[in-house]
Amino acid sequence: SYDRGSTFNVFVGKGQLIAGMDKALVGMCVNERRFVKIPPKLAYGSEGVSGVIPPNSVLHFDVLLIDLWNSEDEVQVQTYFKPEKCPRTVQVSDFIRYHYNGTFLDGTLFDSSHNRMRTYDTYVGIGWLIPGMDQGLLGMCVGEKRMITIPPFLAYGEEGDGKKIPGQASLVFDVVLLDLHNPKDGVTIENQQVPESCERRSQTGDFLRYHYNGTLLDGTLFDSSYSRNRTYDTYVGKGYVIAGMDEGLLGVCTGEKRRIIIPPHLGYGEEGRGKIPGSAVLVFDIHVVDFHNPSDSVSITVNYKPSNCTVLSKKGDYLKYHYNASLLDGTLLDST
Repeated sequence: SYDRGSTFNVFVGKGQLIAGMDKALVGMCVNERRFVKIPPKLAYGSEGVSGVIPPNSVLHFDVLLIDLWNSEDEVQVQTYFKPEKCPRTVQVSDFIRYHYNGTFLDGTLFDSSHNRMRTYDTYVGIGWLIPGMDQGLLGMCVGEKRMITIPPFLAYGEEGDGKKIPGQASLVFDVVLLDLHNPKDGVTIENQQVPESCERRSQTGDFLRYHYNGTLLDGTLFDSSYSRNRTYDTYVGKGYVIAGMDEGLLGVCTGEKRRIIIPPHLGYGEEGRGKIPGSAVLVFDIHVVDFHNPSDSVSITVNYKPSNCTVLSKKGDYLKYHYNASLLDGTLLDST
């Protein structure tokens, strides 16, 4: 078979082989090597095979088992790492990004997304993948690692893929899930810390100053205002930032910390940007430092007034006063 460059593929124990071989191949493991001697009565007997095997010949086979499966097999899933937190799992019609190593049952590598340094991005459960992979990816968490073993009839069948995968090959995928979302997803907001006092919440048209850490769903950091030692300053609800951020920054209080999770269609879409790959879910942990509206006027709150207050300051008066000056988040600027 080595000379022909292809394995010998057959059902065992069903009379498709000589009796001795049918018996000798039972109980083997993948990658097991056996030396098998078969007497003539369990091989080709007194007739032999004309021009190839003489009559009454003992046959010697040096056998290496490469692959095995049964028509009753199903997809096998073995999870060898699962994150402690798993707020959501892969469901039918979700769009996912994952890395994988693809091997045959004997361990031979036939493909790897790691080698291409690019995730495999696809919808799940709607026929974009081989049936076994469509099944094997369901129920995964972001960060989870699985071994998915797929029999040929749920993979590339008798024909193979015409490239690296031969016919009747079982496939093993070592998968790590990096990202998932559904096209129907909207912005998700998780309030982490809301100040007790919140006199006003941000609205469309306000100008905000905020700090943020931006990560992908698997925790990979792609940007941070803290590393630049400068807040990100922008108008809200007017298209100055990505659509998901425009929505996620509405209704915040000064001093609030919140997590904003943005699906790709409200972020940077299929193309991505810079360190952000295409079809990536974005996670922003923000801290609102300050906000105002361009139409705002001076706001005055009197917290003490003497009972005898007949002389009031007026334009042109000379004043002496003490002050503490701070930013809206309480940062002290100056004090007499």
